[in-house]
Amino acid sequence: MKITFGTDFGCCFVDLGKTRVMAQVSSELVTPKESRPNEGIMFFNIELSPMASPAFEQGRQSELSVKLNRQLERCLRNSKCIDTESLCVVSGEKVWQIRVDVHMLNHDGNLMDAASIAAITALCHFRRPDVGIQGDEVTVFSPEERDPIPLSIYHMPISVSFAFFQQGTYLLVDPCEREERVMDGLLMIAMNKHREICSIQSSGGIMLLKEQVMRCSKIASIKVSEITELISKALENDKKARKAGERCGFAESMPQERITALKMDETPVEMTDVTEKANDIVHNADAPPQMVPSPVVPIPGVGQVGQGVQSTWGLEEDDEGEEEENDNSGEEQDEKVTRMEEEKLESREGDVVEISDSEEEEVVILNPEKVSKNTGYTSHHKGAAATQKRKRK
Repeated sequence: MKITFGTDFGCCFVDLGKTRVMAQVSSELVTPKESRPNEGIMFFNIELSPMASPAFEQGRQSELSVKLNRQLERCLRNSKCIDTESLCVVSGEKVWQIRVDVHMLNHDGNLMDAASIAAITALCHFRRPDVGIQGDEVTVFSPEERDPIPLSIYHMPISVSFAFFQQGTYLLVDPCEREERVMDGLLMIAMNKHREICSIQSSGGIMLLKEQVMRCSKIASIKVSEITELISKALENDKKARKAGERCGFAESMPQERITALKMDETPVEMTDVTEKANDIVHNADAPPQMVPSPVVPIPGVGQVGQGVQSTWGLEEDDEGEEEENDNSGEEQDEKVTRMEEEKLESREGDVVEISDSEEEEVVILNPEKVSKNTGYTSHHKGAAATQKRKRK
């Protein structure tokens, strides 16, 4: 496990194997609840971003996020690890709301343990602004005016997860993402270093014996004491570094000249006689290799692609035949188009009516006959031609 802190107070990063979690604590003055006017408000939020795992969706709360939120609230809020009455500024009017945002940066299993460690470490590292009250006025002082005040924390509950395999035959502490996929059941125990169980939850529908739960609680007490000591050391080292003015937070975790190069020595480059050296290199270089002729493709449909070799696919004859067919069809279409254009010009010069359903079909031309006064056939024919001309327009 690795614990690092950000530049501001209340920002914490926890690396549990390949699982990486960031916790950020913020505070705000709000109106208290009517049922508890003298107590501050604790709010927890867990974000499962697609950056952590492709299985997580953006902007939608999944069952896993709701489950982790409830377990984190049960572990930290219901265990009364933080003195909420100390967050009261004016009874019934102004109290501090402490918001803990936990972001999953990389998911490799055991998110609950990493989230609980990051949340309680960020709460221990957080400093809220100092407040002054004069009559009905509430003044919030900046960190430059007055030193921020840490939260009063009674104990540090830490969650420890146990995975069971083959109906409880095998027990595994801190399962990874692959082990979580194939496990039969999961047992989470939240405990502090005083061996007090803050919350316990079993999931997966597996039946556990009393001896198994007692064994898990003993293992959890040892793990919690080790993790609590590690958190205390990390907080103490960060406090010393900030007091001495040394590098802390992101600056400490970032190796110099690896991510950002502040100053680099100049590299001497000899620029004299460049042309002569280049000519010598070209003159002394080996001759380029001979080009390999393209072998005959034995079976049609087999392709050959190589550097310096013409790509052949064994379909040259078919391609040539298709090209000839395409050329012949294109010439036929051009002849049809020219024929139709000539007919259109003729129709414009004389009163010729054309009837054509499509371009590919043959064009039928109706020539108007001379008007005859004796018979009514020509007039009828002329009327039909006029209607066809009107339809075409």
